[in-house]
Amino acid sequence: MTTSPASTWTGMVPVEDTALYVTDTQGSGRPIVYLNGSYADYRPWRPLIAELGTDWRHITFDERARGRSKRSSDYSFEACLRDIDAVLEATGADRPLLIGWSYGAALAVHWADRNPDRVLGVVSVDGAMPYGVVGEEGRARIRKLFRRMRLLLPLVRPLGMAARMSVDQHADINIEINEISAAIEPVLDRLTCPVRYVLATGSNLGGGQEEMEQMRALLEPVLARNPNLQVSAKVPSNHSHILRKDYRAVAEAVRETVAAHDQRTR
Repeated sequence: MTTSPASTWTGMVPVEDTALYVTDTQGSGRPIVYLNGSYADYRPWRPLIAELGTDWRHITFDERARGRSKRSSDYSFEACLRDIDAVLEATGADRPLLIGWSYGAALAVHWADRNPDRVLGVVSVDGAMPYGVVGEEGRARIRKLFRRMRLLLPLVRPLGMAARMSVDQHADINIEINEISAAIEPVLDRLTCPVRYVLATGSNLGGGQEEMEQMRALLEPVLARNPNLQVSAKVPSNHSHILRKDYRAVAEAVRETVAAHDQRTR
C-alpha cells in the first residue's frame, strides 16, 4: 500500500484471479464504500467526497478491468458482490454506508439484503429500480448498441466510461444487470436498513427521457410497500452527469440516511 501525507492509502487488493485498486482515507469517521457505475472507475465520486469532507472515511475501488484494477475471467454480478467483501476485509471497515451509482446501486441493495446486520444504509444514485430491458428483443437491442459503439469504447476508456473488455463482454454485463434489475422488487421489499434514492430526470445513453421516466415511476409501488425506502431528491441532471452536477443532493441523501439509522438505534 502507498500512504499519502493525508493518511490516505492506496493499493491493490488481491481477490480470486484479479486485483482491485482501492483507496481508503482511513480515520475514525463512519466508513462509506462507493460502488461505481457499470464501466466507470472511482473518479466520478471525487466531487461528492470533497463535499462530504474529512468527517467520513471514504473507501473507493475500481471493479475488475475498470480503472487501475486487473482483468479477470469473471465479470459477473456475483463476482462484484464478492469484491465488496474483499475490500471490506482488506480495509477492516465495519458497518459501512454503501453509495451506489447505476450498476453500483444494484450491487448496494443486493449486498445490504444479504448482510442486514453489517450495513448502516444505502444511498442509491439513479439505480436499483425495478426495470430492465429483457427477453430476446432486449438482448439484441443491447448487443446492437455496443457493436455500434465498438470504435468509441477504446477512446472513452481513459475517461472511465468503458472497461478493458471486449464489446461482447461489455454487452454481457449490461444484459445481466438488466435482468437483475427487472427482478429486483423482492430484494427492495426485504430491505430493513434506511435507503435513500437520488433520481435524475434526464435521458440516458441508450434510453430516451420518456423511457427513463417510465423506469423511475416503477419505483413508486416499492416505496409505498417498504417505508425504509424513500426518495431524497429528484435532480435536473441526467443519468450520466448526476455525480458531477448534483453531488450536493447526494451528500444530503448521505446525511439523511445516517440520521434515519441513528434515529432508529436510539
